[in-house]
Amino acid sequence: MQRQADQKSLQYIEILILAFSWLVIFLSPLIFQNELEHINWNQVLGNWRKLLPFVLLSLFNHFLLVPLLFFRKYKKWYFAGAVATLVLFVFILNWIPKQTPQAGEHPFPREFQHRPPPRERPLPPIHEREARDMPQGRQQPPPMQTPGALPPYLNSLLIAIMILGFDTGLRTVFRWTKSEQEREILTKEKVKSELAFLRNQISPHFFMNTLNNIHALIDFDKEEAKESVIKLSGLMRYLLYESEGEKILLKKEIEFLKNYIELMKLRFTDQVEVRLDLPDSLPDKQIPPLLFTSFLENAFKHGVSYDNPSFIHIAISNAPGKLFLRIHNSKHKTPKKDTASGIGMENTKKRLDLIFKGDYTLDITDKRDTFEINLSIPV
Repeated sequence: MQRQADQKSLQYIEILILAFSWLVIFLSPLIFQNELEHINWNQVLGNWRKLLPFVLLSLFNHFLLVPLLFFRKYKKWYFAGAVATLVLFVFILNWIPKQTPQAGEHPFPREFQHRPPPRERPLPPIHEREARDMPQGRQQPPPMQTPGALPPYLNSLLIAIMILGFDTGLRTVFRWTKSEQEREILTKEKVKSELAFLRNQISPHFFMNTLNNIHALIDFDKEEAKESVIKLSGLMRYLLYESEGEKILLKKEIEFLKNYIELMKLRFTDQVEVRLDLPDSLPDKQIPPLLFTSFLENAFKHGVSYDNPSFIHIAISNAPGKLFLRIHNSKHKTPKKDTASGIGMENTKKRLDLIFKGDYTLDITDKRDTFEINLSIPV
């Protein structure tokens, strides 16, 4: 529904711009009148009659030539059709006035015309009589022509080309805007589906292992087992309900990370050093949900070995308008490549690009024995 509403609004804006452009053109004979109190309406109506064929040409190009040929990848046929339309338009525009009677000219043949009775003709002006009485060898010079004046057909052709160019450019710009809008919507939908995949990716194995660890704790430390159940419940509530929106409070995201880390520590021995450093106070800001989860999950999957000492150091800090995440962990060879973790990392990078539009920094340092990420986002 939102996509259809956006497309409709673009169509309305395009039509409004086209109508406004022609309104300005039609009002220009009135705007440039020297005296608005004494408007020569005959001249204005004459200019409007001259503009009307160009409006029809613009509408024909806007609603027929461009959508049927240009946008359907028949660009050669479009240009051929545009040239043919221009030639036909200029021919009709300059041929019809010559075939129609001018003002004061009788539309019927001379033999059917009513001849008025003869009357005395006034004497011609002096300069005309002098020119008539002038000797045959001497003739008046031809009338002066305005230098640089274009023939009427060439003037009409240039105006028609400009109108077609403006109209085609306008339609192309709105077509490109519509395509970009659809591409952004599709990208958001894809990221949402990948985020849903990320939620499902966290849930099965993590919850199964956590429940097994809690079951083992019941016989040794019932209080810790109860605390772990509470943390697991909060984790599930966050994944199922609170992370559905586009933004979540930073405090809730940090609380989710703390519960996640505490539950993961149940699986490991003292040989795995897990450390979380948090600032004393967190800003009352919102960030996209599960933005740090893939980096954290990657650290636990590839930074922990049951045979060798391992460490995972997580640090979150903030500055005015900025939030920083640093994860530094040991790196051990895994028997099989984890494609799900790779998908989660790629998904996070896509989300960062889509949400922050380049207004973030992500530095990844991948060494032989250690792995480190440093992320900075605006808040």
